[in-house]
Amino acid sequence: MRVRTWVAGIVVVAVIGYGTVMALKAVDTHAVPASQTALAAGPSGSDSVFDHWPQREFPRASPQPSPSAKPPAASRPKAPVTPAPVRVAAPAIVIGSTQQRLINQDRAAHGLRPLTWSNCLASIARSNAVRMANQGYISHTNGATRDLGCGLGNHAGENVGYWSGGIYDVKLNSMFMASPEHRANILSGYYHYVGTAWVVAPNGAGYIAVEFS
Repeated sequence: MRVRTWVAGIVVVAVIGYGTVMALKAVDTHAVPASQTALAAGPSGSDSVFDHWPQREFPRASPQPSPSAKPPAASRPKAPVTPAPVRVAAPAIVIGSTQQRLINQDRAAHGLRPLTWSNCLASIARSNAVRMANQGYISHTNGATRDLGCGLGNHAGENVGYWSGGIYDVKLNSMFMASPEHRANILSGYYHYVGTAWVVAPNGAGYIAVEFS
C-alpha cells in the first residue's frame, strides 16, 4: 500500500489503492445481471385474424370443376414457413458516472473493452466513500472482498482518492493513471464491471471510491 501526497499551494491531495489485483479463487461465481443480456424479439407465431361482413347466399347449382382446373387454394399444401432466427443482443455498456466514462476512455486508448456499470459495486463504493468522508482520511477496509459478493466474477480491486476542493473527476483520473498501482486496476483485463461514488465531507473535501470486478 503506497501513499502519495501532492502539494500545490494550499491544496493537498492524496490517493491510495491496492498495488495488485485481488484474486480470490475460492469464489467462483459468474452471475451476470439479467439486465445485461436480452433476446431480440422474434416472430410472434400467431396467425392474423381478419373480420369481414357475412356473405349473402343465393341458391344456385354448384359448378362442376373441369379436369384441368387447379384445386382450390385451401386444398393445396402450404410451403413450410421457416421462423426467423432469434438473435442475442450484445450487452449494452451502461454509463453511471463521469469517472467511469474517463476509465473507459483510458481502456479504449489501450485496446481494452469498456467496463459497464454495476449498481452493486456502486453501492459498495458509496459506503466506502461515506466512511472515508466521516473519518477524514482515505483508507481501504474490505471493499474488494465485498465486491466479490456482487457475483460478477472472481477478481476484484479498488481505487480510492481524495481532493480537498470537492468532486474533481478529471484530476483524480489523471492521478490514478499516473500511479502504477491504480493504473493497473483501471487497465486490468480481468474486469468487466465498475461502480464509482463521490461523497463530499462537511469541510468540502471530496472522497471517491472506485470498485472493480
